[in-house]
Order: sequence, then structure tokens, then C-alpha cells
Amino acid sequence: MAEFLEESSGLESTTVGVYRTAATVKGGRRFSFSSLVVVGDRHGRVGMGYGKANQVPPAIEKAQKVAKRDMRKFPLTGRTIPHEVEGRFGACRVRIIPASPGTGVIAGAAVRAVLEMLGIQDCLTKSFGSNNPKNLVEAVIDCLGQLLSMVLVESLRCVEIGETRVEEMIHRGDAFVAASPSDASEAEATEETAADSTSDAENN
Repeated sequence: MAEFLEESSGLESTTVGVYRTAATVKGGRRFSFSSLVVVGDRHGRVGMGYGKANQVPPAIEKAQKVAKRDMRKFPLTGRTIPHEVEGRFGACRVRIIPASPGTGVIAGAAVRAVLEMLGIQDCLTKSFGSNNPKNLVEAVIDCLGQLLSMVLVESLRCVEIGETRVEEMIHRGDAFVAASPSDASEAEATEETAADSTSDAENN
């Protein structure tokens, strides 16, 4: 569950996981805790942090400070990513695919936390290899680091790309969403007319 860190800047934090470790000492076992946290503003900036402490709340606070310090800006196209990308970390691979409006974020808990804090609302994902949450989050950050905006690609290649496949998909989805309310109202009007005709026939 996301929680607000700073109301003014709109930063939100999501705790991906809390982990407990134990060290055996002379008097018994001594426990310590670590936490993995993702911080973002849902407008293209996100960062991850890992913190350790003897109690859970201090561990989460440390992780949040690290995540805020390491926040980075990533390019977006509408509510999805500009192009398909694949990232790696350790034995984990994550592939992120742009999707049309209304698809939602199809991902597991760890991958979803990063994408939602970034502000992505429509995409498909697939993970390969290790399913360790720490590796998954790192692999997603590696994915996002490979994203290139259309403006940057045009400036690097000195060409004009025009409308991309992702932008065309977004425009089609937006047109469909805009047309849906009128279609629904027409269907409701048709149903009301049919109901009125049925009631008149029964009265006669």
C-alpha cells in the first residue's frame, strides 16, 4: 500500500518487502531487519532503496531516504513506455512491453510497485529466471534506464521519426474510450424505447 512521504512534492512510498535475519550470540539470537522500498511521484521519477536496522520502522525510514536520494527521471509516452525493453540483474530478466489505454499494469508485486510509482498505467511484463524481489526491482530499474524518448532519438539520428507504433496505439485507444460513452447512451436509449414499446403493447 502506497503512503505519502511529502505532500508538497507528491512523493509516495511503497514497501516491497521486509526481511528478518538472526545472528546467534552467547545470550541467544539477535534479530535484525532490512527493507526494500520504492519511492516515486507517479510523473516519471522513481528510485529504490534498501535499509537495515534493529527494528522495522527505522529500516523502512533508511530505505526511503536512500530511495529519495537515488530518484531518477525516465521518459514516458502517455501512460505507457515509449518502446519495448528488457533488463537484467543477476539471474533475473524482466521484459516490459507498452500497451494500449485500458490494459492496466500486468505484472507481479515487485515489478508493479516500481511501474506504478513511476506513473505507468498500461503495460505488459514478463520475468525470466530468478523471482527474488530485490533482483526483480533492480532489473526493472535497468529496463527503465534503457528507455529513449522519441525527441532524443530524433536528435541523435538527425532524422524525423513521425508517429510511432506506440503513439498510434495510444491514439486508437483514446478514440475508442471517447466513443464508448456515446455508444453506451445510444444503447440505453434503444433499451428504453424497446421497454416503452413493450409496456404500450401490454396496456393495449
